Amino acid sequence: MAVAEGRRGYHWRKALTGYAFISPWLIGFLAFNLIPLIAVFYLSFTNYSVGSDYRWVGLSNYERVFTRDRLFPISIYNTIYYTFLAVPLSITFGFFLALLLNTKVRGMAYFRTIFYVPSIMPIVATTMIFLWLMHPQLGVLNYFIRAVGGSPVAWLTSPVWSKPSLILMSLWGIGGGMIIYLAGLQNIPDQLYEAATIDGAGAVRQFWHVTIPMMTPTILFNLIMGLINSFQVFTQAFIMTGGGPLNSTMFYMLHLYNNAFSFFRMGYASALAVLFFVTILVATILLMRSAKFWVHYEVD
Repeated sequence: MAVAEGRRGYHWRKALTGYAFISPWLIGFLAFNLIPLIAVFYLSFTNYSVGSDYRWVGLSNYERVFTRDRLFPISIYNTIYYTFLAVPLSITFGFFLALLLNTKVRGMAYFRTIFYVPSIMPIVATTMIFLWLMHPQLGVLNYFIRAVGGSPVAWLTSPVWSKPSLILMSLWGIGGGMIIYLAGLQNIPDQLYEAATIDGAGAVRQFWHVTIPMMTPTILFNLIMGLINSFQVFTQAFIMTGGGPLNSTMFYMLHLYNNAFSFFRMGYASALAVLFFVTILVATILLMRSAKFWVHYEVD
């Protein structure tokens, strides 16, 4: 009996030691993730504004989102437009860039660093750089367009070009996905390529029947992360366009931010945040469910 109690005490001490080591993360998770998440769900059913009392309004905020918010469908359209172009482009360019940087040539480490560094630059600094590059009169891009005889493009001042301009800017950060693809490429066993060569497969067939199938788990990861990040596009539009021109860059997160911190409609902004959370959750689940149809895992 004493031995059993001693063992239980030993296991309790081990558990408490483990929790003590992870307590900074647990405290941070509770303070900055779980409690705010619960608070947002509660506030979405209130008419709370900064400096006012909490007044329960039930589903009124959600009813307003779908029936009285003129900018809600616009923000949805802009976000979907951005996501469905920026994510495939970043995945494609990042993957083929990783293929180029996976070759064994002298000085390849320097090239990998050069392409990766832009992805770790602060987003505000990157945004300010592109704000200068895309300036309608003084921008470098329009300077080169004029140099070859073309007409300058109203990158950020035209409703037609505003979203494509931000999508073009998003390609600046493909180095983050590229480094993940590079790790996946280097993890493909050489034996698979040797077997394919023996079977008479050339470079193109090896790419489609060896490289692509073996890279599908990595593609799935980057697809999910790219989808989540593109849904949350905010800083670029906030700094460069403010949602204009003519609301052409009024993305969902910018619309949510304006309601919360410009109009101080915290209850309504919380309802938008809840819908945003549910949308990302459903999209992620659907992608994970689709994985069984196209993602291939190596079997030892």
